[in-house]
Amino acid sequence: MDARQVIEAVRDRRPVPAGGIAWFAQGLATGAVTDAQAGAFAMAVLLNGLAFDDRVALTRAMRDSGDVLAWPDAPVPVVDKHSTGGIGDSISLILAPALAACGVWVPMVSGRGLGHTGGTLDKLEAIPGYRVAADAARLRRVVADVGCAIVGATGRIAPADRRLYAIRDVTGTVESIDLITASILSKKLAAGLQALVLDVKVGSGAFLPSREAARALAGSLVDVANGAGCRTAALITDMDRPLARCAGNGLEVAEVMGVLTGSAPQPRLHDLTVALGAEVLALAGIDDGRARVAGAIASGAAAERFGRMVAALGGPADFADRWPAHLAPAPVVQDVYPAAAGRVARIDTRAVGLAVVALGGGRQREGDAVDPRVGFSQLAAPGDAVGPGAPLARVHAADRDAADRAAAALRAAYVLGDPPPPALLVQERIG
Repeated sequence: MDARQVIEAVRDRRPVPAGGIAWFAQGLATGAVTDAQAGAFAMAVLLNGLAFDDRVALTRAMRDSGDVLAWPDAPVPVVDKHSTGGIGDSISLILAPALAACGVWVPMVSGRGLGHTGGTLDKLEAIPGYRVAADAARLRRVVADVGCAIVGATGRIAPADRRLYAIRDVTGTVESIDLITASILSKKLAAGLQALVLDVKVGSGAFLPSREAARALAGSLVDVANGAGCRTAALITDMDRPLARCAGNGLEVAEVMGVLTGSAPQPRLHDLTVALGAEVLALAGIDDGRARVAGAIASGAAAERFGRMVAALGGPADFADRWPAHLAPAPVVQDVYPAAAGRVARIDTRAVGLAVVALGGGRQREGDAVDPRVGFSQLAAPGDAVGPGAPLARVHAADRDAADRAAAALRAAYVLGDPPPPALLVQERIG
């Protein structure tokens, strides 16, 4: 097989030679495919797309380019969830332990913040001692003992995707639905899943803001995952506003603990967790998932599993009971007031995420350190009255200048006026 045969077939919209896609993916991992050839392939796919069978083949081959977990002795279904990313989206931290309490195993391989969106691993690293790096043996032990583990991908997971993604990033081909699909699923399916639920965001804070693009990605992900042998469905969910009231790594962990312990309920976080959990339990053949997930949260069983997971991965053994003592506060905390009184009509949610990044809560360049203390809490929602006695939010910053800059950015992200009817949290199911 020659890389040119694969590239030319995609370029000319001809069928790829049998085995060509798998050979190309393996070549990405081994170096047999050059950077120039990988870039040409990515551009051809962006412009012309791939046939369905080739999308499945690419996903499987990228998955199989590294380690693939198997759970032959698992006594229960092995499931997971993936989100396309948003602001204030800490669902994974609630859903994984809640699903574990419902009697399934959740080996959740997650990522870091990307652009304006937050990352699950960055949130967990706000917990002192929590180690997101875990090899396959450690992941297996924690999942078997606790029922869930949220960790990062090792260098041995889907190395073909890691190389292709880096090339896409510098060749203007990141936006390809076919390549996004293979990238997401190759890493998720390497965990050896039997069922997967996808949370595809739509709105101003989403990776793909338009409904049409979100629907296209959700459909591609569901079709390819099912074609690769993993039962999968997707929910398209609202990201025209932050999912809850906090944005920032440590602040979101505190918000999660408020939901898990019942001390500070957040209806949107809770309701989306229940909806996603019900979907993946149904895919795994478990009935009454909505009541099961809600019950795991209400009973404290999910909080107990979360605490055990934190301890098993290096965090404080008493985190579930004493979490406020373990989360470091920011040096500067101040309220952010609007220039005039009114009601929140609209939020530029992407701008809120970028303001968190500018505070140090995300990365502007690869390798940047992340400050887990910074961000916003008590974010006003559409329809809320704001003014001299009712702030837009509370900013948490490393110093006064950073707080002032973040406050100005947040004011610019909020539009006051007549609020439209509230958007549905779950807007569509695909699968």
